[in-house]
Amino acid sequence: MCRVLEARGWELVRVSGSHHVYRNPTSGKQVTVPVHGNKDLKPGTQRSIMRDAGLTDDDL
Repeated sequence: MCRVLEARGWELVRVSGSHHVYRNPTSGKQVTVPVHGNKDLKPGTQRSIMRDAGLTDDDL
């Protein structure tokens, strides 16, 4: 998810523990992505992040 956001122009603002906070420079929106090692995101968490970031399944 972090790579997808960065490819779409989102910038990493800060890292707080295991959560990466990204900001879109044009809209100013923020999205928090939990990063727990090499584990996959749960489907509901992924859907929520994608909805908040304005991403679709085609963006993956």
